[in-house]
Amino acid sequence: MEQKKLEAYADLIVKTGINPEPGQEILVLAGLDQPDFVRMVVEKCYQAGAGRVIVTWDDMPLAKLDQIYRSEESLSELADWELAKWKWRADSLPALLWLDSDDPDGMNGIDQGKRARAQAARYPKIKPFRDAMENKHQWCIAGVPGINWARKVFPGLPDAEAVEKLWDAILKAARAVGDPIANWEEHNKTVHARADKLNSFHFKALEYKASNGTDFRVGLIPEGIFAGGSETDLSGRIFNPNIPSEEIFTSPKKGEAEGLLVSSKPLSWQGSLIENFSIRFENGKAVEVHAEKGQDALEKMIAMDETAGYLGECALIDYKSPISDMGILFYNTLYDENASCHVALGRGFENCIANYEKYTREELQEMGINDSMIHVDFMIGTEDLDITGITENGERVPVFRNGSWCF
Repeated sequence: MEQKKLEAYADLIVKTGINPEPGQEILVLAGLDQPDFVRMVVEKCYQAGAGRVIVTWDDMPLAKLDQIYRSEESLSELADWELAKWKWRADSLPALLWLDSDDPDGMNGIDQGKRARAQAARYPKIKPFRDAMENKHQWCIAGVPGINWARKVFPGLPDAEAVEKLWDAILKAARAVGDPIANWEEHNKTVHARADKLNSFHFKALEYKASNGTDFRVGLIPEGIFAGGSETDLSGRIFNPNIPSEEIFTSPKKGEAEGLLVSSKPLSWQGSLIENFSIRFENGKAVEVHAEKGQDALEKMIAMDETAGYLGECALIDYKSPISDMGILFYNTLYDENASCHVALGRGFENCIANYEKYTREELQEMGINDSMIHVDFMIGTEDLDITGITENGERVPVFRNGSWCF
């Protein structure tokens, strides 16, 4: 990939994605796939005024060996140094940048039950630190190609060619062609305007119907809002948490979801691929799941904790979105979720409540924000998906018809 294009993408991630303050610390999470680009991003962070940039490297094959050979008891433990690192993050609030290059099939064959139980055991020790950081720092997830990921998206091509094609797709999806920062300024204006339009209706519920079997109704929180694009943390710092991002989303009301949702794209969850699946909800909770591939992973997902089977997000994206129009299945949720309407199981977003900073976490949960150790998006958008909004006085407002916005 041309150096100039990579420089522009790195600038976008740093300046528009995390937007660091002068002297702020930045924590970068990255795989071993693109070390040159990671070094470029680190330099951009320093040029943007970062006081210190810390890179934490990850390697999925090594993580898989841990899952295979370590005992469940060992995997369930949180070492003192890990607790100290979480405490440092909660106290220092560094900006967080995750450069994702994971292999969609990288964890195939592991014992999903063992992994899920170990994660559930660790979570109560981590949760207080995560809660302490919520909405108090900038974060951003962006993609970079990994060889195994590129092989999955473009099978049959030589590795170098597949990686180059994936780079090209990532840059197009991220609006990083031409003047990326100007592109995002305009894009955020459009997204914010559409979110404002949705909020003007004060919907109490959304109904979804599609020919693939989706037939679903979800309740919304009276104090809830739709959001999208750039966000502002509690210190007033503006950042973009996802690059790319086409969604306008809200957190639905816990306990108010009925009917069937049928997936429209595969889901890569923790290195395992789940394909052609459906989830049926009763009284707000997932009570039945079916998958042609990845049934075990899907069952483990909704049982990760008591609230993993409840919804935390409903996101609206035109079927004719730029990423969808590319016609590429990325096998990566960051990209595939931005090509399709989706929902998320698990944790909701506190900042999807108007003036959320005025309420306690307990009050936000009483309003209907779900709390869980997971937040897993899965895609439900189709070319014939209809979504109807139900207002407080019972008016039915077309929101999507045949997969596209009605306004």
